[in-house]
Amino acid sequence: MKEIASPPPPIVRNDVAAVQALFQQNVVPSYGRFDIVLSHGSGSYLYDLTGKRYLDMGGGIAVSALGHGHPAITQALVEQSRKLIHTSNFYYHEPQGRLAQALVALIGPGKCFFCNSGAEANEGLFKLARKFGHDDGRFEIVTTLNSFHGRTLAGIAATGQEKVKKGFEPMVPGFRQVPYNDLDAVRAALSPATAAILIEGIQGEGGVTPASPEYLLGLRKLCDERKLLLFMDGVQCGHFRTGRFQSFQRILEDQAGPFLPDGISMAKALGGGFPIGAFWVRTPYADLLGAGSHGSTFGGSPLACAVALKVLEVIQREHLAANARSLGDYLKSGLQELARRYPAVLRQVRGLGLMLGLELAPDISSLPGDPGKAQSVRFANLLHSAGLLAIPAGARILRFLPPLNLCQSEAEEGLIIVDSVVANLNSSN
Repeated sequence: MKEIASPPPPIVRNDVAAVQALFQQNVVPSYGRFDIVLSHGSGSYLYDLTGKRYLDMGGGIAVSALGHGHPAITQALVEQSRKLIHTSNFYYHEPQGRLAQALVALIGPGKCFFCNSGAEANEGLFKLARKFGHDDGRFEIVTTLNSFHGRTLAGIAATGQEKVKKGFEPMVPGFRQVPYNDLDAVRAALSPATAAILIEGIQGEGGVTPASPEYLLGLRKLCDERKLLLFMDGVQCGHFRTGRFQSFQRILEDQAGPFLPDGISMAKALGGGFPIGAFWVRTPYADLLGAGSHGSTFGGSPLACAVALKVLEVIQREHLAANARSLGDYLKSGLQELARRYPAVLRQVRGLGLMLGLELAPDISSLPGDPGKAQSVRFANLLHSAGLLAIPAGARILRFLPPLNLCQSEAEEGLIIVDSVVANLNSSN
């Protein structure tokens, strides 16, 4: 058969410019990418095309729960791909049923819907809220300032950050934002059209800010009183990252009495790098989305569910929730000590488990790089040069979201690298 197009030329190993040119010529420029071309990974480390090694403390933005190249994920991919990759949701298959059962057991009585991403999971919660309030004319969802709920049109309308909305007006109606951790502000924002409240247990993109126990308990009480649904976006802060399966379980572990939201969105670490999203719905509302009301072509495929089940198995077998808690405490203490030693560079540290935010001091005069770029981006570039990857969040926050199986020596290495970068800045300040 005649070739329609000539085959693409091979990429020469170590040719960073050639890979970057491929992106510049063929990929929509919707991302501000760092000047790194990655080649492969192993465990908690990534390698670029030049052979440089990086300690990955960003985890693909809280995705790579088991690091890179984990043999259990490879095994699950190979074994399931030999049996069944895709069926469509017209049919039953065991991996999806077993994964739903496992997630329900970790949260509480309810049911799960499977999709492909966190944005899709949140879209499902938006539809659930509208279905719930439809007969009463209720459709509004209260969210919070500095939140992040995805890049779809409804997701950016729900998100409390103006930078993601710019250029996409008019916004999808039905969302209003109030300050985070402010119960009175939520109460004041309620209207006869309100159907639900949606928050993150720990704001990720907004700067790694945890909800207070009083805030969560107050929201649950308020929703019960006003007959509203309480949703939690667990896309980034969920899946054992805080040392418990969901962040609210960690935040409220010392509180008396049960607590459950009415819906939880999940994705990122759920597949350890393989795309899969889900949302869980509490029992009284689990059947609201009946046949034909919601769907996903690829959601909950046999392959995705088999991988997610294997990730869960490894996390539980190797006690990685406890590891996230203990190493998270170690990292947090180490970063807090650096903040005490270098107040001209570092302001504070916050977060839980292996979801930590390092806040930079304002106006670090010695910080190199383009002054037009955020301090967080310029600081991240210094960390990259020193061999560590971290994720900017806003203008002055660096997120640390390493694999849940990070080991002690790697955590120590990370602190040494951060110390070296900060010490150098401090001496030049």
